[in-house]
Amino acid sequence: MLTRRTLLGTAAPALLRAAALPRAGCQTNAWRITPGNFGELLAVLDKIKGYGYQGFETGYRNVQGQFSNAAAARKEMEKRGLRFLGCHIFLLQYDPETLVAPAGLIESVAGGAAALGAERLILSGASAGDGGQLKKKIRALEAIGRRVKSHGLQLCYHNHDLEFRNSGHEIESMLSGADKLKLILDAGHAFRAGADIPAFLARHGARIDGMHLRDFENGEQVPLGKGNFNLAALAQAVREQRWAGWIINEEERLNDIKPGDGAVTPARAAIKTAFGV
Repeated sequence: MLTRRTLLGTAAPALLRAAALPRAGCQTNAWRITPGNFGELLAVLDKIKGYGYQGFETGYRNVQGQFSNAAAARKEMEKRGLRFLGCHIFLLQYDPETLVAPAGLIESVAGGAAALGAERLILSGASAGDGGQLKKKIRALEAIGRRVKSHGLQLCYHNHDLEFRNSGHEIESMLSGADKLKLILDAGHAFRAGADIPAFLARHGARIDGMHLRDFENGEQVPLGKGNFNLAALAQAVREQRWAGWIINEEERLNDIKPGDGAVTPARAAIKTAFGV
């Protein structure tokens, strides 16, 4: 006999599984966007929405020109039905003391991105060369986290391969030293440094807001799902850990080629197959 208790008991695991699904996002840097050309950004957001992504991440230069016109620009972006999951500050040179962006730029971008509806400020940084520099970097990230929180944003650090060298000493030290720091884990860069991404997720899943996924073959980046990155193993770890952050497709190329739809199309299919989102 099917009772209400039996029905609820049967339905609960399914509801929990559904609640634990990650969300699919896309970085806009697969496409060439002229800094300051808001129309080009909006056209890319239309593509991202058309691929069935739920949110987007973009570099600060793509939205910086709209900070003085934030209300109208936000309205246009929100028409796309996408969450602005993060605004990313990546530089070729960083403040030599903090090893991240200068304080003035961080403050300007945090205020402007928040006004545009961003949920996170994402910082890349330079790798710390010694214990003293690493401590300074950690202290700086703690202070920045408090400042951006006043704008309603979550601070997330985005790694490159260097933070995962030496058995991940730097990234592990950052997480233990700054206990409120969250990550946008670039799984591709970590993979190239030899990291075990599923194991890292198992240890630090609560500190990871999202993961940049990229793929490589013979040292060259290829569309996600076409290289040597073990998506199936990562997807299994996501299910086991009931991790429900952002799976972010990033089709960035170091040679400045912008592969656009040609890379995002197979990548979107790979994310759907592996993670069900």
